[in-house]
Amino acid sequence: MLKTRIIPTMLYKDFGLVKGTGFDSLRAVGSAMQAVKVYNLRNVDELVFLDVTATLQGREPDYSLVDDLADDCFMPLTVGGGVRTVDHVRRLLEVGADKVAIGSACVESPDIVGAAAQRFGSQCVVAVVDVKAAPDGRPVVWTRSATNPTVLEPAALARTLEDAGAGEILLQSVDRDGTMTGYDIETLASVTAAVSIPVIASGGAGNFDHMVAALEVGAAALAAGAMYHFTEQTPMEAKAHLGRAGYPVRR
Repeated sequence: MLKTRIIPTMLYKDFGLVKGTGFDSLRAVGSAMQAVKVYNLRNVDELVFLDVTATLQGREPDYSLVDDLADDCFMPLTVGGGVRTVDHVRRLLEVGADKVAIGSACVESPDIVGAAAQRFGSQCVVAVVDVKAAPDGRPVVWTRSATNPTVLEPAALARTLEDAGAGEILLQSVDRDGTMTGYDIETLASVTAAVSIPVIASGGAGNFDHMVAALEVGAAALAAGAMYHFTEQTPMEAKAHLGRAGYPVRR
């Protein structure tokens, strides 16, 4: 059985890391390099680094910053934000990213997933699906840091992205982001049932039981940000708890 991955998420805005709620990332939480060094010591399985303003500002990824972070990162590093072309993917991989997260472009330029997977392999293509409730309450996909609603249903988009060649899905709940009230289990269950590739649950983790609940509906990995920034809970404690609950983890 594959090991459950514990993945801290780092959200980068302008000059440092931020964390808020509902993708409203207003609170500064430190330097990216310092966070990488801390997570190196804490034996996390992977890191996700997302530049949350790159797409909105029409910028490419900050390759120099990623290069610096990758030099000090001793675990697999997934990088996203501003990725709109296969050349952006190539350059991120060249400067040290192990995987590239593609979000808005999955919807706006859907051919990028297949092209990137064909050129570099599905294992390094992470398709990001941001989900937020529509006015009628239905969960729908949003793009551009959850500023642009679509009519796309999350599970249907996830299937399309899997068929295109994505290696895994990063499913982010905008409504749960930063709240520490638990993952969006209903949407997570629908997406994991729709695809055969790994699904990373993200948005809402506040304690280890929330993580267990996500695994019970099929999540392959567990991303969290606020939980590690604003509580005393650690990735190693998460692994211990999940191990006691019967889920295989990397020690």
